[in-house]
Amino acid sequence: MDRDRVLEFFTADRPRLVRLAARILADPAEAEDIVQQAWLRLDRADTSAIDSPGAWLTTVVTRLCLDRLKARVPVPVADDTGDGRAAVSPVDPVDDVVLVDSVGAALHVVVDRLSPTERVAFVLHDSFGVEFAAIAEILDCTPATARKLASRARARVGGGRGPGADTTGGSECSADAAVVDAFLAAARHGEFARLVSLLAPDVVVVGDPVAVGIGSPERIEGRDAVAEFFNGAAAAALPVHVDDRPGAAWFDRGAARVAFDFLVADGVVSRIDFRAEERVLQGVRRRRRTGPVTSGAPESSEE
Repeated sequence: MDRDRVLEFFTADRPRLVRLAARILADPAEAEDIVQQAWLRLDRADTSAIDSPGAWLTTVVTRLCLDRLKARVPVPVADDTGDGRAAVSPVDPVDDVVLVDSVGAALHVVVDRLSPTERVAFVLHDSFGVEFAAIAEILDCTPATARKLASRARARVGGGRGPGADTTGGSECSADAAVVDAFLAAARHGEFARLVSLLAPDVVVVGDPVAVGIGSPERIEGRDAVAEFFNGAAAAALPVHVDDRPGAAWFDRGAARVAFDFLVADGVVSRIDFRAEERVLQGVRRRRRTGPVTSGAPESSEE
């Protein structure tokens, strides 16, 4: 890619990179330093070989954060690599990390003894929507291992609840569910301004191949475009858990057909994936809607 275009991309992408580094390191000052280091590397790089500046910068920033975490006087713990071998990974000594904001107020979530690799996998996937294949390349492991690291971190953050456990009682999950359900309510009632307020400026909607094949959009970018798509829609969507995250799904004859997988960051929706793969749909679980039910919408409950 042309060097000037890459440098312009960095300037535009810098706020996201700072948020990424701050989320991993739990230190805004360190995050600024990491992004500055990424800039220096970009300035020295052969930009003609960079096809995707966003992916390149995400990889560089994440690896710099990983190095910084490992340099923090660690306590060794066994870190299962997923292939039968146990490696020694340091544990981040930072106890309290601000991961998410509740609707209208800061919400502090304790990250208890996550290894650097667990934290990176968790933050990249759950907060920034990075696919496990890309996380695996960053961490130099398999996608299955990256998924396992994120799942293990999610369980620890949620107070030790394992996959498949009811996470509706967790503070982070409850805050995210409130955002998701407020978004769905605004969509059903055609409250365009409310929809816009619940979306990040750079929000993206992505459909997997199966969902696209049955009519879901392949990609929508930007707050206004996403709000316009959902305005007056989602009347048939019911609240569910998708991979232990609060989301929604369209059901037909009692079976989930398309899952709406939401990523919530800083109290707003940053990404929505339409997912219709059989593996995903088999793991969808109904959940209770947060707040009052209005406009005659059907109640839903845990099955």
